[in-house]
Amino acid sequence: MKKYLSFVVPCYNSQAYMRKCVDSLLAGGDEVEIIIVNDGSTDDTGKIAGEYARRFPGIVRAVQKENGGHGSGVNAGLALAQGIYFKVVDSDDWLDEDAYMDLLSELRTYCGKTAGDGSDMKAETKTALIPDMIVCNYVYNHFYEGTTRSMGYQNVFPRGRLFGWNEIRHFRPSQYLVMHALIFRTELLRAVGLKLPEHTFYVDNLFACQPLPSVKRIRYMDIDLYQYFLGREDQSVNERVLMSRIDQQIRVTKMVSECVDLEAVKRTYPKLAVYLCRNISVMLAISSVHLLLIGTDEAYRKREELWQEIRRMNPMLYYRLRFGTLSGFTYLPGKLGGLLTIGGYRAAKRIYQFQ
Repeated sequence: MKKYLSFVVPCYNSQAYMRKCVDSLLAGGDEVEIIIVNDGSTDDTGKIAGEYARRFPGIVRAVQKENGGHGSGVNAGLALAQGIYFKVVDSDDWLDEDAYMDLLSELRTYCGKTAGDGSDMKAETKTALIPDMIVCNYVYNHFYEGTTRSMGYQNVFPRGRLFGWNEIRHFRPSQYLVMHALIFRTELLRAVGLKLPEHTFYVDNLFACQPLPSVKRIRYMDIDLYQYFLGREDQSVNERVLMSRIDQQIRVTKMVSECVDLEAVKRTYPKLAVYLCRNISVMLAISSVHLLLIGTDEAYRKREELWQEIRRMNPMLYYRLRFGTLSGFTYLPGKLGGLLTIGGYRAAKRIYQFQ
């Protein structure tokens, strides 16, 4: 039968927690496929992936490959995906079962218009009846604090119908579209040529940005679907880890800033252009702040080079980021400016609990 949804689960040394992730996805049964990508693990991750593939043929596929990083795992899954929709689930995260069942019910409604209905309707007409992107809420699970925080979009998106970018409302400072919230139509991702860089962390920012201008129809489901685990010391969002990988964060910040033509987007979807600029601003702020936290002369030099490279690539974007968005406050001059920036970052971290 046609798969409604393809999941890719990139795994690297995930033996301690991947079963919870995969087990939560298996609740979808034959209507989904689960592609577990073992990215050159040195523990029993590959063995566990193979075990699932043997136990659940037709649902689980195990891919064994050399290490290439998270983006490489997503690329491998997208190349193999057979589902109408595509979602990435990190191996230490999971889906809420009730929300998952609501999502599948929704997909049955939409996907019945595109596959297996026996009609003579043209393929492009069928595709026009379904969303290009589905957005759901996600939940921060702060493991050691024993707290959770749902991140929704009730104030941003209409509910109960398809809509386009020109119908959205404003995002709050704590809201932005992240990979955990997004489900894309598989063929749209292929059409935009999505290919994430290898051996690089933070590439989920590209996944959540590059396809957006090609999205014409959106469906928002106000359900807490994705359960995002926070608490492992080796997580990429851990402050110490992010500082150690700052060069990769800088690289992805630059890639996101040039992956879409903001002026072209502004002509068709002005509200999306505002959001994309804001998203670049957030990434630039993260890079700037963590370079300040490192505090070395080399880090200050990299911060200056990052800003000046943005200026060379797109002067209009530079001035918008420098003087009209959050990121400008992370580029205040002098040591006092740096101290003010770090103080603001610490306060925001306490309020929004984003790490």
